[in-house]
Amino acid sequence: MKNHVLSGIDSLHEVDALLKGRRVGLMTNPTGIDHALRSTIDIIHSRYQLTALFAVEHGIRGDVQAGEKVEGSVDADTGVTVYSAYGKNSRFNDEMLAAFDVLVFDMQDMGARFYTYLYSLSYAMEACARAGKPIIVLDRVNPLGGVKRTGTILDLKYRSFVGDYQLPTQYGLTIGEYARYVKDYLGLDVELTVVGLKGWKREMLLDETDLPWVAPSPNLTNLEGALCYTGTCVFEGTNISEGRGTTMPFQVIGAPFLPAAELEKRMNALKLPGLHFRRTAFTPTFSKHQGQLCHGVQMHVTDRTICNSFLGGLMLLETMQKLCGDQVQYQEVNGSFFVDKLLGTDLYRTGAMSAMELTEHFKKPIEAFTQKVQTFLLY
Repeated sequence: MKNHVLSGIDSLHEVDALLKGRRVGLMTNPTGIDHALRSTIDIIHSRYQLTALFAVEHGIRGDVQAGEKVEGSVDADTGVTVYSAYGKNSRFNDEMLAAFDVLVFDMQDMGARFYTYLYSLSYAMEACARAGKPIIVLDRVNPLGGVKRTGTILDLKYRSFVGDYQLPTQYGLTIGEYARYVKDYLGLDVELTVVGLKGWKREMLLDETDLPWVAPSPNLTNLEGALCYTGTCVFEGTNISEGRGTTMPFQVIGAPFLPAAELEKRMNALKLPGLHFRRTAFTPTFSKHQGQLCHGVQMHVTDRTICNSFLGGLMLLETMQKLCGDQVQYQEVNGSFFVDKLLGTDLYRTGAMSAMELTEHFKKPIEAFTQKVQTFLLY
């Protein structure tokens, strides 16, 4: 039987006094729903004076693909102005700040450092601190649970909108706990209120609760993909398809030139705990290798407790490089390697460390992070 869990929006009445009589701004997307699947936009619009909506990557209604521009508009259902907080206005300008008295954030994060919703929240917190305006975060579960922390700690030389702070790749905090951590990390003088979860325990993944899965972005369609994402997102920085344009993004990985059978054999010979790699073929309908038959593998998570998807993704890339040499290439964006921003370091790309060495190298820093964030945990 699944555990009954309520999100922050289900306890909105707890902050009634902070919202009544004030102009309310709301940063949200399709994941902002209550337990009865009602939109947070509609709930706040019906109860309070909703005067501004703030759209992050993928748009207020989730209809914009990854990396595409999010434009300002008027929400057709409510008539409320939608301001873009993604792109040139990722940081609030004076017009955006003038549109509300109190800001509410309600969005499902994905538990990975390179998910841009994290920075949309923290940039909004910085703006609220600057303007002396309060912010309310309606907490949501971390779909990957609140226990496991893996990957690297970001080197600030590689900070960007896919990694701006010294977080582990998989950081094990709810979005409300992250807000508490960032307030301290950035030294923000901001009135922050977190409306907490009810019934959630740190070891619970999203599918162990009775909360619905709502895709937080167009290419994370299920929890299985999210479990792989912390490792297979690295392929966004290469010429290998990460499965965009298929029904299983971040689960199927491949390219036209890869030898799938040998790749499957070598990956499973590594005996990575909790992971299995099965040869597959797919033809992306968009993104890399659009319309071309790709050969590769599907990453299967066979034991969520012991698997390290981050290590699995890097070992997969490493094995492809050994098999195909220079056919596997890193992609440059504006003169820098995107993979370094995703990993938060260039130690892997430059060959200074192997996948296994990189993972071992960051174990102690991640343990230190775990100790550091204890004071910000809510559950």
